[in-house]
Parts: sequence; structure tokens; C-alpha cells
Amino acid sequence: TSPLDANAARDLGFGTRVAGDSRIRLLNRNGTFSTKRIGTRSARGLAPYHALLAMGWGRFLALVAAFYLVVNAVFAVAYVAAGPGALVGPGFDEVSRSASLFLRAYFFSVETFGTIGYGHVSPLGLTANILITIESFIGLLSAALTAGLVFARFSRPNAAVVYSRNAVIAPYRNISAFMFRCANERSNQLIEVTVQIIYTRIVLRNGVRVREFTTLPLEFRKVTFFALSWTVVHPIDETSPLRGCAAQDLIDNEAEFLILLSGVDETFSQQVHSRTSYRGDEIVWNARFRSIFVESALEGVTGMDLSRIHDIEPAVPVV
Repeated sequence: TSPLDANAARDLGFGTRVAGDSRIRLLNRNGTFSTKRIGTRSARGLAPYHALLAMGWGRFLALVAAFYLVVNAVFAVAYVAAGPGALVGPGFDEVSRSASLFLRAYFFSVETFGTIGYGHVSPLGLTANILITIESFIGLLSAALTAGLVFARFSRPNAAVVYSRNAVIAPYRNISAFMFRCANERSNQLIEVTVQIIYTRIVLRNGVRVREFTTLPLEFRKVTFFALSWTVVHPIDETSPLRGCAAQDLIDNEAEFLILLSGVDETFSQQVHSRTSYRGDEIVWNARFRSIFVESALEGVTGMDLSRIHDIEPAVPVV
């Protein structure tokens, strides 16, 4: 096996073409990949269920509210189009030719969609009754689907790990080390947490751009409890691929440090994952992280201030 073939086997699934030709980061800071896919079949590429589970709560609730408003508006228009006698009830004779007819029809649609039925308005005729049959069916399906999605979103375990804005190269036991800091943002506990740092950079082989991938050895790659913060350390010793590198070398070589973290969510007893990356220009040299630990003198309890997780300070360079 040639070195190029061996490297391709370790390229994490990006493929040698994508890894070598990419001019941007492979892994975004929020854990998403920067690759793009086109030409997929629309039915499978759309995947609305997965999209509704993955999107943020704000966008999800906004889509549900928009669907609710639009569906009721569509049926209100249909009730009005069915004619002035399609809906009967107190006040409908006076408003049948006014703009408020739409509002009365809209709120009747809300009652039908939500199976409320106050009894002030009722349908009259075949067309109106067909409309409420269709709307009632859509309302039942919508309620079931929304409840299922909300339950799935609440029950789906995911990691909320915050990473330091920058990685640092700092003095470490008479040498230097590459370090970054992370912490669990949630009050639940992650146990048996493991981390992996994959160092990738562009090299030229026979005039061809090739992206190399190297797994960096760590001081500790696993912690049993992730109760506070964790500073992950890669010592830059004689065997480290970072040995002799300068800040500009990492930038010129389009270096990227891919961070892969996994652990068991104690609440759900399921494994969760988190990803991020640091590029060469996101590394601060000859710096170290400031302490984020705080201690209560009255209670004798040590904790941490997550607002300080990004704080760094100058360090004395290793000679």
C-alpha cells in the first residue's frame, strides 16, 4: 500500500478529492460539515421529519404557528366561497356582506380545527359539511404529528458542549502543548467521555495537493465524569507532528484540528456526540487559559463560571 492509499483510508470519509481540493474548513465550529450534496431525489433529499427534529426550537415553533394560521385561513376562505348560507348562527345575517364575514369564518375554522365547537355557528348544506369533514381530519392528523414531533424532540438526547473560542499552544512540563477547553452546558451529567483530535493539513506530493490526517496522542483521552470543565492537552514532544511548527506554518498548510467528543448521557443512558474544529488562525500561541473555578467560602463548594471559558492570558514561552 502506498502512503497516499494509506492516507486515503484515514480521511474520515471525506474522500481524497474533497479533502485535497477544499479551500475552507472541513468541519464548522458548530459541528456541521462544509460539504455540499446536489442531485439527490427530492423525496429523499427533503427529509422533513429529520429537518423538523434537527432545527432549533424557535424555528420549529414558528413553523407550527405558521402552519396553524395558514390552514385556518385557507378553510376560512373556503367557507366564505361556499356562499353566505354555508355557515349559520347569531349575527351572520348582518355580516354576510361585510368584511367581518371572513373573521367569523376564520374563528369557526379555528373551532373546527381544534375540535372545540362552542355551538354559536354551525354548517349548513353539503359543501360546508364536506369542508368541516376534511378540516376535522386534517386537524386530527396535525395534532398527532405535532405531539409526536414535540415528544421526539424532548426525548432525543444530544450534547450541549461549549468549546473555548480559541485553542492555545502553551508551556507544558518543560515543552509546549496544544490545548483547548470544553464544558457541559447542561445540568445533566455526561459520563465515560472520550475525545479525539485529528490534525489535518495540506502537503504537496509530486506536485499534487494531498490532505494528511493524523490522530494526535493526548495526555488524557477519556474522563469518567464530565462534571466541570476539561482542558484537553496534546503534548508537543519529539513524536508530535506539530514539533517545529510555527503559527504561519499552520496557516500556510491550511491546518485544521478536528475535535470529536462522545459520552453517555446519564439521564437517557444513551451515547451523545459533539464536534467542532480549530483552524490555524484560531490558535493563540504562547498563551494559557485563565482559571474558571470559583469557590464559595461559606459552603466550601468548588464550581465554575462558564462565562470565563474563553478567557486566555499570556504565558512565558518555553525556551
